[in-house]
Amino acid sequence: MAIEFTKYHGLGNDFILIDNRSSFEPVVTPEQAIELCDRHFGIGADGVIFALPGENGTDYTMRIFNSDGSEPEMCGNGIRCLAGFLADLEGESRNQDSYRIHTLGGVMTPQLLSDGQVKVDMGLPRLLASEIPTNLTPAQEKVISQPLEVAGQTWEVTCVNMGNPHCITFVEDVAAIELESIGPKFEHHPVFPQRINTEFIQVVRRDYLKMRVWERGAGITLACGTGACASLVAGVLTGKCDRTAIVELPGGPLQIEWSEIDQRVYMTGPAQKVFTGKL
Repeated sequence: MAIEFTKYHGLGNDFILIDNRSSFEPVVTPEQAIELCDRHFGIGADGVIFALPGENGTDYTMRIFNSDGSEPEMCGNGIRCLAGFLADLEGESRNQDSYRIHTLGGVMTPQLLSDGQVKVDMGLPRLLASEIPTNLTPAQEKVISQPLEVAGQTWEVTCVNMGNPHCITFVEDVAAIELESIGPKFEHHPVFPQRINTEFIQVVRRDYLKMRVWERGAGITLACGTGACASLVAGVLTGKCDRTAIVELPGGPLQIEWSEIDQRVYMTGPAQKVFTGKL
């Protein structure tokens, strides 16, 4: 069976998007996703995203397989790309600028803006150790500025779940971090039973952060939307940044806001189509 796909990227974090609205199960297996994501022998991507029928009153369901075949709960850059993909699929029949999308990390609401950007209501950050999950602190306590030994060095970390789990540490110079070697050690650290995404953050100003990321299941990527959200929340919790800031990733900037009114986190950034094809 021929499968049509569209390649999208959000600040260089790239995905293969597949119209899966005729079935509740992905039409590609995790093993096939690994092959498709290969940048030499496949299409090349950080993950494969499926647009499935909605569940529990939502418009659509999002599922994603990482480039290693694992399935994360959510993906911030990916959901912006999915919103653009859905708008393309609906074409002239589209009668809305926002979608309620069911994910394994909860219901997310991306909104297509007139300037081509996509603003996503990412929901409430989850902060308890049991919600990350991690055993760094007791289950019903928050993980804020906790010491964690990784590769013989003690890091001060804050953990936030934004639909998927993140460990954030603030550093003097993100460019100096040897991400290739330290990233896997964070991801597979025994205090994180479901593995972890790791963000290294340099505070340039209270409204401007620089970030590098090691993503669980994908490794080094040019951007991570949920990670940018989690990093701003961690910055607020530790008194290092304002509730609204630009987070500069290797692929470009995202605007992140942790609303003081409703306590929800909002992410605004681009989603760009690259090309279409058929498998």
